[in-house]
Amino acid sequence: MANVSPPEVLATETPEATVEIDAGAGKHIEPELWGLAPFQVVSIAMLVLLLFAIFGAKVHKTIAGGLDGKIAAIKEQLEEAKQLRAEAQALRKEYADKIAGAEKDAEAMLVNAQHEADAILEKAEADSKAMVERRKRMAEDKIAAAEREAVQDVRNRAVSAATGASRKLIAERHDAEADRALADKVIAGI
Repeated sequence: MANVSPPEVLATETPEATVEIDAGAGKHIEPELWGLAPFQVVSIAMLVLLLFAIFGAKVHKTIAGGLDGKIAAIKEQLEEAKQLRAEAQALRKEYADKIAGAEKDAEAMLVNAQHEADAILEKAEADSKAMVERRKRMAEDKIAAAEREAVQDVRNRAVSAATGASRKLIAERHDAEADRALADKVIAGI
């Protein structure tokens, strides 16, 4: 072990501001901040932290009050949402009941319409039967009238033919002399 030299320490500050501590074999230079030793810097930092904790409690209270206000607003919104949900469920139930009632009404109307349609169909069948009967009677009456007319026409033609034939026969068989005798006989009978 020859000549051992102590390690060189680089100081960031001027050598007048450093405190030297004898640590045995070598010299140790302790760091400083604004001319304060590390324990002094830690003490000041703790003092500032305690002051902030004491006087900053108002800030915590303000923050806590704001959070409490937001919590209360959220609770109020949740209550309002619960009320809206209850109202929505009530409306849903009401409309479900209305739909069920409407379906029952629709079924009743359908049954009613079916009964009315059956009644109208029965009436239409009865009316059509009555109309067929009336038309049948009218046709029979027309046929009977046509038969009577034809019979009357045949009679009229027969009378005309008989009259014509009797005139012809009378004209052929009766002469003026027979007419006088016949006229005298009728006058005598009066």
